[in-house]
Amino acid sequence: MNVWQRQLLSGTLTFLGFTILLLAITFYAFPFDSWGDLLERDVFDLPYIFFVLFISLSFGFVVGVIQGWFWRRQLFNIEHRVSELTKGNELVEEEVDLKEIEQIDIALKQLEERMTKQTELAQRMVTERAEEREKSLQEVVIQERNRLARELHDSVSQQLFAASMMMSAINETDSDDWQATKKQMQMVERMIHQSQLEMRALLLHLRPVALKDKSLSEGAEELLYELTQKVPMEIEWSVEPLNLEKGIEDQLFRILQESVSNTLRHAKAHSLNVMLIERDQNVILRIVDDGIGFNVEEAKTSSYGLQNMQERAFEIGGTLKVVSVREQGTRLEVKVPHRIKGGEEE
Repeated sequence: MNVWQRQLLSGTLTFLGFTILLLAITFYAFPFDSWGDLLERDVFDLPYIFFVLFISLSFGFVVGVIQGWFWRRQLFNIEHRVSELTKGNELVEEEVDLKEIEQIDIALKQLEERMTKQTELAQRMVTERAEEREKSLQEVVIQERNRLARELHDSVSQQLFAASMMMSAINETDSDDWQATKKQMQMVERMIHQSQLEMRALLLHLRPVALKDKSLSEGAEELLYELTQKVPMEIEWSVEPLNLEKGIEDQLFRILQESVSNTLRHAKAHSLNVMLIERDQNVILRIVDDGIGFNVEEAKTSSYGLQNMQERAFEIGGTLKVVSVREQGTRLEVKVPHRIKGGEEE
């Protein structure tokens, strides 16, 4: 029931009740022989009782219409001001007739002030976060640059320097022992080969984080195929086409890059196997090599790469498990929940 109907019914019933009360008082104050006398006496050619009922119903209808119009206008005004407030528009000062409506108007103005302050606060926080992200990004770039420079110096640079010194020693040695020379040359070859692996592993870190227009499956296959062309290692993979959120794809791809990089640099592996599947509403990324292995507990506190992968897995609600056995290899597995509700992926 809307305002019009409610006020119309209220006015009509009020005046009807008043009419009945008036008739009762009239009958009590001026006793009639019977109620039939009210029908026999006319007012403006209408029986008295019908005349009174007509007047009361007419007044009730008119009063109900007036009240309905008045309250409808008040409520429409409140609705309009609330609508303007939700749209973010400034409330215009208006004259209020009733004290009750005035209290509502005051509350709306207070709400407007609070929303304005919250908007200003949100905008200020967004600006501060943008500045912090920019500053943080610069710090990350500097840290990554320093890390790459340090690793280049600690690994590639030293290996190439050692190979250079050994080649100089071979050239300066005037010896007919070809077996010894051959062993030295093979050692130099291994050093250069390891330096190449180190460089390729470091180059993996310089790849862009985003997959651009490629899916995780496409990016992983492209990366692994490229490695087969450049690295003397047996690489196999089983990658299923998955429909994942962009954030999950980017983080899993970075974990794959980090893991493959660690394998190239440290594992001394002959084979690498990568599997990317989805089973029981879980996305599973598994990377296995047959390298020299390492102490997982020590690496948890000292390995930047392992810590980085754990953080990435945690950010997407997943878990990372690493099992490594000396001289037998390493197995890394990331499991990320991927729930489906109502036929749509979350």
